[in-house]
Amino acid sequence: MTTDGSTAARKVTRLPKDPGPAAWNALLPDPEPPVPLQSDRTSDWLVIGAGLAGLAAARRLGQNCPGDTITVLDAVRVGEGPAGRNSGFMIDLPHDLASDNYGGDVEKDRAQIRANRAAIDFALEAAAEYGLPEEAITRSGKINAAASPKGLKHNADYAAHLARLGEAHEMHDAATMRAITGSDWFEGGLFTPGAAMIQPAMFVRGVAAGLTSNRVSIHENSPVIGMQRSGGVWTVRTPEGSVQAPNVVLAVNGHAQSFGYFRHRLMHVFTYASMTRALTGSEVRVLGGVPTWGVTPADPLGTTVRRINGVGGDRIVIRNRFTYDPSMTVSDARIEHVGRDHDRSFRDRFPMLPDVEMQWRWGGRLCLSLNDAPAFGEVDERLFAACCQNGLGTARGTFSGVAAADLATGRDSLFSSHQSTAEAPTRLPPEPFMWLGANARMRWGERAAGREL
Repeated sequence: MTTDGSTAARKVTRLPKDPGPAAWNALLPDPEPPVPLQSDRTSDWLVIGAGLAGLAAARRLGQNCPGDTITVLDAVRVGEGPAGRNSGFMIDLPHDLASDNYGGDVEKDRAQIRANRAAIDFALEAAAEYGLPEEAITRSGKINAAASPKGLKHNADYAAHLARLGEAHEMHDAATMRAITGSDWFEGGLFTPGAAMIQPAMFVRGVAAGLTSNRVSIHENSPVIGMQRSGGVWTVRTPEGSVQAPNVVLAVNGHAQSFGYFRHRLMHVFTYASMTRALTGSEVRVLGGVPTWGVTPADPLGTTVRRINGVGGDRIVIRNRFTYDPSMTVSDARIEHVGRDHDRSFRDRFPMLPDVEMQWRWGGRLCLSLNDAPAFGEVDERLFAACCQNGLGTARGTFSGVAAADLATGRDSLFSSHQSTAEAPTRLPPEPFMWLGANARMRWGERAAGREL
């Protein structure tokens, strides 16, 4: 910072690159044409990123400052980025991907449960306010599915942890799992009722449309390429315009590093998913089960499966495999290679559907820290970060966006107090040791997952 309170100009070093199509968005009708930022404008607030965190921040800023103007910028179309690429679980309970059974310290987990549920409530309130259909978000619960004795033990250990937390849960046997999923693959399941399921692209597009007004403007295809603060105002540049605003919320998850913040502290991980074509009526009858359900794996590095039935038809989503990629990019060859694993996982679970092929395959970016801490807070003068969701972008992203808005406006709340007392991300080991260690650990974990993968 200079003596007059100005900051040095920051050049954004890289822009988002998301591999493969955003299948959830492809299911929906084409959106209205984008409105890129093509002029110089002023605003009371600027939110960078129109994903779950950015949209939550914009909505909360509107609640906290009802007379202020809010501008939201996104590098791509709403629903095309990571917010539209997750598997659609908004999880309320502990879900630590680095643990054996998702759980951790009891008091820390209780605090995280309160935070996750507050985020789910906020999302459900937004859906009600903007008239979104139930398919966009519904609190239906989820199942941890076990496909092996090891998976059953993971579920039993997690159930014991939930009992210590005083959390409701129900064990399913193999017959119940078959009745739900139509598959003989699962030996048991652990149902918990508090999670919400979302059609992620439908949700974020609906929230963005609901927010847009004469006070809130959302500009897609408008990547930030540089920014500087001078005279108490941030000037943020895009390829065709700029925004001057005294206050900025940075809601770009791992791309906080591209803006020069949290360097050497954030891990960039890709996970991968494939979605089938729409099932035919005869295939639906052969499959059996119930029309919609979602299972996360008993082993954190196993396979997540969803069956959806709505806009775009009756389909199955398979998600597994993780890779650490500090470049924040992966190749088409990687998507093709992982897709073969998805096909195998699908055939294992649904041998009665031999002719069903995948229509779309894609990758989604996660941002993690070594100590499960968010990249959060006032990281520059009147610039508030709501980043690093540690693999739970739906719930933690929503929570982080609301928390950043509350912190920026001086509102004392569960959101701001919980997030402000969190640790900062710890420094990563240097490369290439980090790359070697992270990928080796994930490959070992996937092999150890056995039938859960």
